[in-house]
Amino acid sequence: MKDIMQAAGLYLLIINAVGFLLMGLDKRRAKRGAWRISEKTLFLPPLLGGTVGAILGMRMFHHKTKHWYFRYGLPALLVVQLALAGWLYWKFR
Repeated sequence: MKDIMQAAGLYLLIINAVGFLLMGLDKRRAKRGAWRISEKTLFLPPLLGGTVGAILGMRMFHHKTKHWYFRYGLPALLVVQLALAGWLYWKFR
């Protein structure tokens, strides 16, 4: 069980870092007028568990803060993920 928890923690660390870095990279590209990362790609890490990293990246880089589906969708997704994590913990503890 300890190995599973460590692997899950490492996975969450990596996927949150990816979400954070994608927000920063897309903001940088937006400022330079370069090719952009699609919004579907920006939503993928949060859907896979990297919601906290994406929200932190969104706030730190002031990126996608005017788009309602990022502004409200990411926090709503985080609430759902935390509820699911709580339910799984309760179910399998």
